[in-house]
Amino acid sequence: ASPTGRTTGHNRRTMKMGELVDKVKGNVNEAVGKAKQKSNDPETRAKGAAQETKGKAQQVKGSVKGALGDKV
Repeated sequence: ASPTGRTTGHNRRTMKMGELVDKVKGNVNEAVGKAKQKSNDPETRAKGAAQETKGKAQQVKGSVKGALGDKV
C-alpha cells in the first residue's frame, strides 16, 4: 500500500505521492488560469490561458507517473 493509503477511481489502485502532487498542482493551476481569463486586462487573460495549459500538462504528467510508477 502507498504511504497515503488512498485509492482513486473505480479500479481501486493506490495513488502514489508524486502522482497526487502533480494532479493537485495541475488542478490549482488550471482553476487559477481560468479565473485570470475572466479579467478585463488582455495581458492577464493571456497569462491565464498559459497557466491553464500548464495545469492541464501537470495533470497529464501525474497520470503518466501513476501509470509508470513515479519513474517519470
